[in-house]
Amino acid sequence: MRFVHVPAHVRARSLSAASMLLAATLLAGCGSGGSGDGDPKTLVVATHDSWAMSKSVLADFKKKTGITVKAQPQGDAGQLTNKLVLTKDAPLADGVYGIDNTFASRAVDEGVLSSYATKALPASAEAFRLPGAGADRLTPVDYGDVCVNVDDTWFAAKKLPAPRTLDDLTKPAYKGLFVTPGATTSSPGLAFLLATIAAKGDGWKDYWTKLMANDTLVTAGWSDAYEVDFTAGGGKGDRPIVTSYSSSPPFTIPEGKTQPTTHALLGTCFRQVEYAGVLKGSKNPKGMEEFIDFMLGQEFQAALPDNMYVYPVDSAVKLPAAWARYAPVSPKPYAVDPAEISKNRTDWLREWRDLTSR
Repeated sequence: MRFVHVPAHVRARSLSAASMLLAATLLAGCGSGGSGDGDPKTLVVATHDSWAMSKSVLADFKKKTGITVKAQPQGDAGQLTNKLVLTKDAPLADGVYGIDNTFASRAVDEGVLSSYATKALPASAEAFRLPGAGADRLTPVDYGDVCVNVDDTWFAAKKLPAPRTLDDLTKPAYKGLFVTPGATTSSPGLAFLLATIAAKGDGWKDYWTKLMANDTLVTAGWSDAYEVDFTAGGGKGDRPIVTSYSSSPPFTIPEGKTQPTTHALLGTCFRQVEYAGVLKGSKNPKGMEEFIDFMLGQEFQAALPDNMYVYPVDSAVKLPAAWARYAPVSPKPYAVDPAEISKNRTDWLREWRDLTSR
């Protein structure tokens, strides 16, 4: 029996435009003020729905500081950012964790964050800092690579070479074999779109035209793509190529075996970085600053892979054995400047939706 993972960073990240609009309307109408009522021993942290840190780790933070952390899930990374913007005059928490580099510039530009230049940032985390004004408003905590994954067992049985590049996905040999979550409805789907934009530049629309002509399947979210349609996802799917994460292969190691049945194409990846910050108007800003420092410490960083299926920004932290062997990060992930994402996100998504709905 194969153990199928549900990575914490994608578990609850599918959303519909209607649900986001409804949440925005409700928040705009009523506001919120749940930032701990000024209790210095209580810290309310707005997170994405995939927050899953170990209780023992949080207990150690309380032991060191006397502060109890109360996570307040607010949807996926996009919903989280939107809610913080809509409630910035009456912040719903003291701090935030889980804004990623696809939405970071919006949070910075909208002025929802206070400045905090932590002295606890590991040297290896400097590479994940936001450029410009965002550098002292959002602190990098973890990252993950969204990559195309392939089912090695399926390709071996069919005696067909597995694809290796983004261009391979448009070739006739792989017609009808690729499934990806939608860019407008999931975080990894948006990350894959950004990878193609970084790779193809102005030619990204032509690339997606070829993808769709090659019978690419677009689903609402990661769970549908990976757990239902992917052949190695446990749902008896019929598509052996899927958009997932470089951390996914270790979770396809069959029971009693030592090697995964899938691998990630490391030349197709877009790197997602997750950040933490102090909310402007926080009732416990010092507590959030202490928590940010704690999140950069060895204990919290070491707990990230097993609890939230992401890589620590501290490269000195030892990864779980299976990760170290079967979940390498991309040596050259695709990247798009956060300011460019903020400027063009709406147009890119509209154009992508037009291309994939024809």
